Amino acid sequence: MNTSEQLSPSDDQPQTIASVRRFTVLTVNTHKGFTALNRRFILPELREAVRSVSADVVFLQEVHGTHEHHPARYSNWPEMPQYEFLADTLWPQFAYGRNAVYPAGDHGNALLSKFQIIRHDNLDVSISGHENRGILHCVLRLPGDAQEVHAICVHLGLRESHRNEQLKLLASRLEELPDDAPVVVAGDFNDWRQRADALLKPCGLREVFAEHHGKPARSFPARLPALRLDRIYVRNLKASRPQVLAARPWSHLSDHAPLSVEIEL
Repeated sequence: MNTSEQLSPSDDQPQTIASVRRFTVLTVNTHKGFTALNRRFILPELREAVRSVSADVVFLQEVHGTHEHHPARYSNWPEMPQYEFLADTLWPQFAYGRNAVYPAGDHGNALLSKFQIIRHDNLDVSISGHENRGILHCVLRLPGDAQEVHAICVHLGLRESHRNEQLKLLASRLEELPDDAPVVVAGDFNDWRQRADALLKPCGLREVFAEHHGKPARSFPARLPALRLDRIYVRNLKASRPQVLAARPWSHLSDHAPLSVEIEL
């Protein structure tokens, strides 16, 4: 009898699945798998670092879907999309929102999840004639009691006027959700002027670092974080142990320092 047969429950012993009430979130701008200033391709090292955190849900920004030329330039370029390569065997569920499309390929936001992604939608928030940006909205189903959690991965523009318009679109999406729906919004807000919190507060969002430390986290540049660009917001959820991953190896794997937090329903 093989191992799988030994572990399979019998017909008269129904399998019960424990409810998940806590999970860990990680958000990281992957910089398309390159170090700051694009000096070196380090996606394999980044994958090992992401795996070491053992987060249940990973929010990714600036991740390649395809690229026509890079496989010939870099011997360690993966054969599959970058988000699938990063998911590896730890995150069986993933979703990709393609934001920027160009002759050589495309990139956008992605979400990796240990929980079932029951649906996802990519909201184009690009300002005409400028940067291509998107908001990837996924609905997760947690094991056990089938609790649904909305996970929204964000990458906003560099100009404040563009960000304000994009935040309004995000607020509109949040208004469409039930008032009691658990929500996590994370990603690269490029909000160095720290205006997003006030704009999103009427939507019921609380920024986890501001809630615990008084201000959003310093996350850019990764080697010496000074600007507060990246955020993790929650609604109808508890957050604890927010961390900035700014030490090695993270400081040399992207231009943004990743953020993590523990979430409780």
